[in-house]
Amino acid sequence: MTMQSTARPTIVLSATPKGNGYQATVTFPGGVSMSSAETYPTIGEAMTAAAKKLLDMPDRLIALDRAENQQAELRQS
Repeated sequence: MTMQSTARPTIVLSATPKGNGYQATVTFPGGVSMSSAETYPTIGEAMTAAAKKLLDMPDRLIALDRAENQQAELRQS
């Protein structure tokens, strides 16, 4: 019996110290990341900004779903 990988795409939201605050970053599978030009006073605000940025990129989320569906079809065949 062979085990197939069931790894799912992971999107990471992070807050990195920058200057007097935190910079928001969204990192997609494959290592592509986007960071905010702004800094935020708290980690919570930076994470919220990263989440909002993610929601502003529906095309990237649709592409992730499409890629995952293709992988699932390959695993089933």
